[in-house]
Amino acid sequence: MLDDRHGDAFVAFEHVQKSYDGQTLVVKDLNLAIGKGEFLTMLGPSGSGKTTCLMMLAGFETATHGEIRLAGRPINQVPPHKRGIGMVFQNYALFPHMTVGENLSFPLEVRGMAKPDREARVKRALDMVQMGRFISRRPAQLSGGQQQRIALARALVFDPELVLMDEPLGALDKQLREHMQFEIKHLHEELGITVVYVTHDQGEALTMSDRIAVFNDGRIQQLAPPAELYERPGNSFVASFIGENNSLPGVIEEFQGDKALVRLDGGGVIDATAVNIREKGQRTTVSIRPERVEFKPEMMPPGAHTIEAKVAEVVYMGDILRARLAVAGSDNFVMKMRNTIGQTRLEPGQVIRIGWHPQDARALEPTA
Repeated sequence: MLDDRHGDAFVAFEHVQKSYDGQTLVVKDLNLAIGKGEFLTMLGPSGSGKTTCLMMLAGFETATHGEIRLAGRPINQVPPHKRGIGMVFQNYALFPHMTVGENLSFPLEVRGMAKPDREARVKRALDMVQMGRFISRRPAQLSGGQQQRIALARALVFDPELVLMDEPLGALDKQLREHMQFEIKHLHEELGITVVYVTHDQGEALTMSDRIAVFNDGRIQQLAPPAELYERPGNSFVASFIGENNSLPGVIEEFQGDKALVRLDGGGVIDATAVNIREKGQRTTVSIRPERVEFKPEMMPPGAHTIEAKVAEVVYMGDILRARLAVAGSDNFVMKMRNTIGQTRLEPGQVIRIGWHPQDARALEPTA
């Protein structure tokens, strides 16, 4: 796995900045190394800088400062069509007047490839996405999912070493989007290409990526594999942005090794792992995932602090039961329970005690 050094990177952003007006930086001193064959996702809310970074890598935007390297060579001054990068857009960007076969053949023709070689490449690319029988159709005769497969095949047809994807599944319905996530993931594994993927969908990023760069306010907030991001968020923004999360404000009362005792603003003391809080008396926000909250005494770790909670509502969601609790002054604390035979049924108005393993709660910097 790559670290922050760029020496062995296939793609490298080195102190890259971007401003559109000469004053406000939408990308602030980006340093990012992407390994050959890696699937890296740039994840973040709208306006966080992720798409701008992708457009600079593609060559459609110019960096205000810093350098972008591809396979060791600077590409800031290389025009987009000479970078050898495949691109997949949300709106497919297929030529409506061309057939599927002609859409795929076009980038090969531009590169001066002979017709027999073009035909072989087009057939192979369509077979990859299981769309060979649609070679003579026009885009308007295809569904949204079929058009996205064709757009993907066109990005792969000239065997690029790097493929960029900008919200490619955003226009698809939920079921088809989830199916296409696995198709793209399996294609990446099969072909060994490098993929840089942009999305604001956290589930999509967690499903598909080798690593995820979480963007906010023009900076990477955390760069890590999916499980690490979810299980060990490095700051309050990442904790709240990735998955569902409970946040409880309080003050650090004392430290016991890497464990912090936190006195909550709404009353009570709880255990948490100290992440980016180092001093007694500091304010903190404790982050805890709903599925890590326990209410059965036998599931609590020995010596763990527990806190009183009142059940506000319980929602049946099929595979899980989702309970909303009133905890320490918050009416929106969530606990998720597996829907299993023998699961204790909670009722609105019931008072229980909840707790968790200290490593599952994170004492982070206070939220604004």
